[in-house]
Amino acid sequence: MDKLLTAERPAALCPDLAPQAELAVLTRVLYRLGYRDHTFGHITYKQPDGTFLVTPFELEWDEVTPADIMRMDADGNTLEGQWTITPAIVLHTELHKARPDILVAAHNHPPYGTIYTAAGRIPPAYDQTSAMAASDDIVLFNDYVGNVSAVDAARANVAAVGDKNLALLANHGVLVLGSSIASAYFRCSTLEWRCRLAWHYWPVPVAYCWETNGVHVYLVAPYTRVKNYIGTPYCIDSCIAIYGGVGCNP
Repeated sequence: MDKLLTAERPAALCPDLAPQAELAVLTRVLYRLGYRDHTFGHITYKQPDGTFLVTPFELEWDEVTPADIMRMDADGNTLEGQWTITPAIVLHTELHKARPDILVAAHNHPPYGTIYTAAGRIPPAYDQTSAMAASDDIVLFNDYVGNVSAVDAARANVAAVGDKNLALLANHGVLVLGSSIASAYFRCSTLEWRCRLAWHYWPVPVAYCWETNGVHVYLVAPYTRVKNYIGTPYCIDSCIAIYGGVGCNP
């Protein structure tokens, strides 16, 4: 995929941009794709001199301009910029130390990706775009070991990511890695696409099947097509599906 994104083309898709402008454009585009949980997201962009450009803590991603981009050293210390850097930057500093191949690391809480982090599941791929967020490149870190502003917790998250580039952090959000601004954008967009399509096609159950007086009862999320659940591994016998608090016998 990186080869596709860096292939020569007869015409430029956009003008050459300074690194600060590249990062500002990425934040604004991702905001439009749903990466917009207030000011709680952060992106780092490794530079040739070993420093890192980083998004400011105080601004939402649709507000960021090139002049707002911060610069830090490998330990998260501010070198340039008028704003502050998120306390969660420890996740990025530990990640970049463990993965020198990564140039861009993006973290946020997009709505559909966060649904699956809350469910503790990796969504299936139901179409070709979803498959571009490759299943063998996604990891679920289904453990909470503390706030990622703490070094030990950040290192546990990084260890769980390993050599993957897409991570669902349980009950938290997503972490997406790239070797360029373009690859980070591509992975962010396809991961959220995969989560969104899976949610609409096969909504995440809000409870598991249980047995009451010999009848298997299943609680399903709103908008669920009830009959889809009959015969699934979760509920293979006669079922009563509870929809909106009202029992129905499909």
